[in-house]
Amino acid sequence: LFDSTTAAFETLELASQRIEKIKTLGIGQIRIGVSSTLCKFILLPYLKRFVEEFPHIKITIGCNSTFQTIKLLEENKLDIGLIGHPDNLDALEFYPIMKITDCFVATKTYLENLELRENDTSLETVFSKANIMLLDEKNITRVFIEEYFAKCGIMPKQILEISNMDLLIEFAKISLGVACVIKNFVQEDLDNGMLVEVPLSYPIDAREVGFAYSTKFQVTESMRHFIDFYESITSE
Repeated sequence: LFDSTTAAFETLELASQRIEKIKTLGIGQIRIGVSSTLCKFILLPYLKRFVEEFPHIKITIGCNSTFQTIKLLEENKLDIGLIGHPDNLDALEFYPIMKITDCFVATKTYLENLELRENDTSLETVFSKANIMLLDEKNITRVFIEEYFAKCGIMPKQILEISNMDLLIEFAKISLGVACVIKNFVQEDLDNGMLVEVPLSYPIDAREVGFAYSTKFQVTESMRHFIDFYESITSE
């Protein structure tokens, strides 16, 4: 009996020490969902500072579209998502961290060659004759741009679908066509003349990007650390 109870109490003591260590060091885990574009340009700077403050929280990142991320949040397969503001926020808490603006860009060379071929660079000619490069239809940005096209009566004739924003930017740089990209992420290329912005008759409305989590599931201590962190950073 003594041997059995001794082993049991030792196990309890080890468990108690582990729990205390978890509390002291802030050990935990956060599962984050984000598109590859938002991960590179927005999430990484946040994570760098967060990891410095909470080095013992394990972070896993899944690169998904906004639609996929929302679905995984609803299924409790992700804790936090960095997404574009969805139309429906049912059962989601959304905290905006910045606004982004979409635009159409190309190289000066591509637009000059288009003018040589068509003897015209009007907006109608650009969208009817140029290669218009867009994200694929499963992306929330594509849905947003399609709504803009419908509102403005724009009907592109030659569409090239690209899987992610980085490739859109790179394809535009090699004069493959006119790419719809997030202006915030190509500002340096616009400033140095690598790309030029195609002027539009009607501006594209800015969109919100932010962190979201499901309100249907319990917020863990690690999640609370992360939520408090991005709220404090955004308010700086």
